[in-house]
Amino acid sequence: MNDWHKSSYSDGGGGNCVEVAEGPTTHVRDTQHRTLGHLSVPATEWNALLHTLRA
Repeated sequence: MNDWHKSSYSDGGGGNCVEVAEGPTTHVRDTQHRTLGHLSVPATEWNALLHTLRA
């Protein structure tokens, strides 16, 4: 798994941020509640979601 980084889709000033760690499986977590775990999805599904959101 790669390092966690703030998603470019996160709200810059309101504290509504998510972090992602990308690799063969993409992991997503809430920046304010890191200890509560994360969601994991195959990278192909994550890319499909991003493609749909951009469309």
